[in-house]
Amino acid sequence: MQAQRSRPLFDARASSTAKACTSNVGHAGPSFAVGFLRGVAASTFMLPDTLHKLPQEERFAYAKVLAFMTRVDDELTVDEMAMFEQRLGTALLSPNQRKSIRSALKVPPPLEECLQELGPEAGRLALRDSVLMAAADGNVDEDELEALRDIADHLGLNEDAVDRLLKWTEEGYAWMNEGYALLNDLA
Repeated sequence: MQAQRSRPLFDARASSTAKACTSNVGHAGPSFAVGFLRGVAASTFMLPDTLHKLPQEERFAYAKVLAFMTRVDDELTVDEMAMFEQRLGTALLSPNQRKSIRSALKVPPPLEECLQELGPEAGRLALRDSVLMAAADGNVDEDELEALRDIADHLGLNEDAVDRLLKWTEEGYAWMNEGYALLNDLA
């Protein structure tokens, strides 16, 4: 494994209450730095998608995957929980399904069980949102990266799928940071 490198991704001056943070993700190929501006919680934006149009059982499987991802690194941060709640709202689950998913936050089912009912579109949405959740705390660790790669493998996606989604996530948070800088410049 190559040595991990880090680089600052955001300018702390973008928001008076925000702190810049940097994190590392290492893997067999080139190292990635994934981070975001603290204070720009992942739940502050809505993602355009078709999740609400999917069959109920696929939305439930999607939510189980996200519940699994909250516990991969044995901790649940406020940022991860905010992202989870925002995405759970988009899934439009029944009250009983929501209750079941909240129980899965405490003791998540095995990943293979979570993936069983996912169709191709729900699977890609689950992978995308799993990447966002993994990055929500500013650090994508090896366990999270392995789980993301397992999801991508299960879905039969290209080998670079996770890396591309991590890059997209990094660029998205950088774009949001530019928005804060713009707002500060307008003041």
